[in-house]
Amino acid sequence: MKLMIASDIHGSSLYCEKLMERYEEERPDKLLLLGDLLYHGPRNDLPDGYDPKRVIDLLNEKKDVLLCIRGNCDCDVDQMVLQFPIMADYAFLHIDGVDIYVTHGHVYNQNKPMPGVKGYLLCGHTHVPCVEECEGFTYLNPGSVSIPKNGSKRSYMLLEDGVFVWKDLEEGKVYMEHKAI
Repeated sequence: MKLMIASDIHGSSLYCEKLMERYEEERPDKLLLLGDLLYHGPRNDLPDGYDPKRVIDLLNEKKDVLLCIRGNCDCDVDQMVLQFPIMADYAFLHIDGVDIYVTHGHVYNQNKPMPGVKGYLLCGHTHVPCVEECEGFTYLNPGSVSIPKNGSKRSYMLLEDGVFVWKDLEEGKVYMEHKAI
């Protein structure tokens, strides 16, 4: 199974369109979004191409392949316009022998892991790509599609054959990888 992972679109149609272009090129089985889909939030500047209504259309077109987790900027009103579930606070995935605990990162993260987490903890929220070995698990973050922080690139991740790969959203080039198995 090939899984594409992205986070923190924050209503940018410009970068959501680029993500959809990468989706078409990568041809994953599923696209996992780690929250903060439509709203930029009070702590972030408006991202380039801010157009939540266009983002709604782009994501609804992919409703059959999307898996989503609720971010701290997502709410019930967002769920009313999206045709796929986004309100789960966390999920557990077992892909290619890899256990992955998934959450946005504003409640549970590498400093405050989910109870019983083993294997991998996958979060968004910080807008900073990361792989960090923690006690009993590995923390992963794909970075942000629209508002990268700490000098990072706009990015997404892939998981295929037990390897996590971070790619630059602009060019689709690999810049980091982590072998899970």
